[in-house]
Amino acid sequence: MRRYKNLSIFILLALLGFLSCSKHNYELGKLPGENELKFEVLQDYDVDPGGNTVYLVNNAPETVPVWDYGTGKSNRQRDTIRFAFKGEYVIKYSAVTSGGLVEMPPVTITVTEDNLNYVNDPLWTLLSGGVGNEKTWLLDANANGDKKFFTSPIYFAGQDNAYGSKSADGKTVEWTKNCTDPSGPNCWTYGPDYTTDTWAAEKRDYGYMTFSLKGGPFLKTDHKGVAGVETESGTYFLDINTLTLTTSNATPLSVGYTPADVVSVYSWRILSLTENTMQLAVKNKSKAEYQVLNYISKSYSESWTPPPPPAKKPDEGFNPVFEPGELLTMLTGGSQTGRFWTLDANGNPVDWVAKGNGWTTSKSSSYNWGWNESWDEAVKNAWIRFDGGMNYTRFQDGQTTTGTFSIDEANNEITLAGNTLLQNAASWMNPTATKIKVVKAFDDYHVKGIWFGTSYDAGKDEWLTFHYIIP
Repeated sequence: MRRYKNLSIFILLALLGFLSCSKHNYELGKLPGENELKFEVLQDYDVDPGGNTVYLVNNAPETVPVWDYGTGKSNRQRDTIRFAFKGEYVIKYSAVTSGGLVEMPPVTITVTEDNLNYVNDPLWTLLSGGVGNEKTWLLDANANGDKKFFTSPIYFAGQDNAYGSKSADGKTVEWTKNCTDPSGPNCWTYGPDYTTDTWAAEKRDYGYMTFSLKGGPFLKTDHKGVAGVETESGTYFLDINTLTLTTSNATPLSVGYTPADVVSVYSWRILSLTENTMQLAVKNKSKAEYQVLNYISKSYSESWTPPPPPAKKPDEGFNPVFEPGELLTMLTGGSQTGRFWTLDANGNPVDWVAKGNGWTTSKSSSYNWGWNESWDEAVKNAWIRFDGGMNYTRFQDGQTTTGTFSIDEANNEITLAGNTLLQNAASWMNPTATKIKVVKAFDDYHVKGIWFGTSYDAGKDEWLTFHYIIP
């Protein structure tokens, strides 16, 4: 015969119909007294000689029980709790009735032996580090706005899409996004990028939470003030069958608005759980959705290094490759008359090209340390011309000056003899160099022109360039 120790409070009087309001009577019913309720707390010594397995039974079926058993909470009419560690546990029972909430005197039970089989599942180890250990978790966010694994410390999901499932080997949990009706209104997920979606979460340090299995399932949380309290100490329970995490007296880390928006910060669904990452979902109290809080382990966070920035492609047309004679044809038009060029004074006339990349987009980009009104005035109606006879002409401020030019095709360099590009003696950028580099050129040069480099900083791989176009 199965042996039980019954530590229940039996109330011998039956319920007197205090929940029997007619559907048209919206007044609260009579608040029942303690002697009208009945519940049981049973320790099963056949399953565990130390009394680790405890059955919670609500024998007042027209009420909703509220169980607080120290390591978690429950609203089930019948529930089974397994305490892995020996010690005294206080079981609190309240009943939600039509007349309000009735709290019953607590029941204290004693567990005399450890049964660590209840906490040696791989999921317990992932969460806490295993028996005799502890593990610290952080929200995936910080003051720098780093995204070490997730794109935000908080995601969102429709209530039909907030479920996790064990992996095939039972050693991890994976977010299962397979609604029965994929087109349904509650079958969605949304992962903001909190560096740009600034409403999602502040860029800040959210503190830490430590799950321990040193002598018991203890939870310590430092919210850094987010939840209105700095540090909490409590207990927790991980149900590996339903993939739920319940806590008492301490709550998991969350963003600032989570506590006010959700049904309870003491009961969470586990959507995913691995060695380095965890996602916990909590139900919104007014919407058919869940908030999903994204965590990384402290060890993962500390070993994380920022990824290298993506390789930046050089600007279009940078360091062009010409066929023999192609640059000469581009400059001169292939005729003795020659081709006229003007500075792009109304567009983007000057740029610093660093490692193949420029940054200006118009003359206002460099105003007025670079391009300014003195340049507009200096190059007004001015032009240069290259012709097929290797002659170079400059017209500026009503004066025409002439010279010659040569091309070093191997290096895309043009040497001007006896002349320069258009000048502005009032500017520090005034290009007095006679050897110029074709830094950028384009197949559709008739529209996009040519960028001539006039000075080079080898240490920074930077060119000062001027943009000439065909008028």
